[in-house]
Amino acid sequence: QVQLVESGGGVVQAGGSLRLSCAASGRTVSTYTMGWFRQAPGKEREFVAAISWSDSSTTYADSVKGRFTISRDNAKKMVYLQMNSLKPEDTAVYSCAAKYFLSRKYDYWGQGTQVTVSS
Repeated sequence: QVQLVESGGGVVQAGGSLRLSCAASGRTVSTYTMGWFRQAPGKEREFVAAISWSDSSTTYADSVKGRFTISRDNAKKMVYLQMNSLKPEDTAVYSCAAKYFLSRKYDYWGQGTQVTVSS
């Protein structure tokens, strides 16, 4: 079992920044790839970013590349998503997720945190 709790969401103006945090507990988090996903009203959940368990290599959706940065601190069992140059279309509920290194899908999910970007 892995428990994930997101925080840091809020309301910002277009062009502003936010940093989301994900606190993990329960198992050896260093053996999990960590990811961020988002879901806007009326839309399906989409992938945002991920950071691998092995070498901390990162992957980003094209829509956020160059604006968002994912990072992790295994000692603190924390994962972060730094979001810069925010756009109204970034408005969504952002969720943290964990994928065991032997798994092909994300196994654990947080409850989500709301991000609203005003125009």
